[in-house]
This record gives sequence, structure tokens and C-alpha cells, in this order.
Amino acid sequence: MFTGIVTDVGRIIDTRVTGDLRARIATRYDVGGIDIGASIACDGVCLTVVALGDRPENWFDVEISAETVSKTNLGGWAPGKRVNLERALKVGDELGGHIVSGHVDGLAEVVGVRHEGGSVRVTFRAPEALAKFIAPKGSVALNGTSLTVNEVNGAEFGVNLIPHTQEVTTWGEVAVGDRVNLEVDTMARYVARLREYD
Repeated sequence: MFTGIVTDVGRIIDTRVTGDLRARIATRYDVGGIDIGASIACDGVCLTVVALGDRPENWFDVEISAETVSKTNLGGWAPGKRVNLERALKVGDELGGHIVSGHVDGLAEVVGVRHEGGSVRVTFRAPEALAKFIAPKGSVALNGTSLTVNEVNGAEFGVNLIPHTQEVTTWGEVAVGDRVNLEVDTMARYVARLREYD
């Protein structure tokens, strides 16, 4: 489990196909404190660490199944790409965002970017099947970042990115046409499922 509070911005060093997609990610995390088999959310996707190293810089490797590649934007990873990272939640950690599983529901497309003072208002289009789970003032995880929904208009919804979020995540690079990993709020998913049986 995660919180959607990004704690590092990593950089893709290398990708290669080894049956699955394998990626090496540079990080500021102390790799001495990461176990093989640990979960790290990479752009919102819960991935398992399969190798670690610290030369010439700290890095970890993850393997990404074809299923995950088909449901996320990770197939577009290439050397130099920056990615939002979050280590798994530990008992006693502060829950500053919302409960995030790292299981991406689908891809949302950026359809609008507008500057408002120091903040940026971003409009996304969600897949029709997921739009019903997105509510004004509710939470979503986008590329692993816990964000509050400002408004909803059909399948489109908007979020506001404050300067801090733009600085400590990859959101300072957002552009129209970007496809981002979307995880809807777990509570919304369960409420919708329960309503099917009313």
C-alpha cells in the first residue's frame, strides 16, 4: 500500500526486454535500506525490486509484465525519463495523501493545461468505464501522485497542481496529450460495487 505522496523522482537508466520488460531506475533512496522483493510505486505502478546497486549511482531494477505494460504508460519508458517514486507504506507512517494500492485502473489523457498564478490547472479525460468513480473533491492517484479532483464534467475532470507539487514530482513537465496512470479511489470503487446489489 502507498499514500500517493511522492518521495523521490527517479530516472530511467535502461530498459530491456527479457521475456518481460526490465527497467533500471536511478534513485536518491539509500539502496542499502531496500530489500530484494520490496515494493516501490513507479509512476503509480506497484513494482517489485529484483536487483540493486550503487555504482555509479544508486539504482534498482524492476520487472514489468506484459499485462502491466498493456494497462499503463510504462511501455513508453526510455533512458532519461523521470518517474515519480514512493516506497511502500509502513505501519506508523504518516498517511498524508490517501490509500493507494499501486494497481492502475487505466490511462487518462491530459486534454488541457492552464496556468493560474503559480499553480497549474490540468484537465484529464478518463476512460468512460472509470469516469463514474471520479467525484468532485474526491481523490485520484495520477502517475502515483495523490491529487484532489476540483471538478468533473462527464469523463473529464480537473486537478490543481500547486508549485510544490510541480517541483517535487514530474508534474512540472505536464503537457497536453500525455497519457497518465490513473488509479481511482478505493472507497469509490467499493461503494459503486455495493450499490450494484441494492
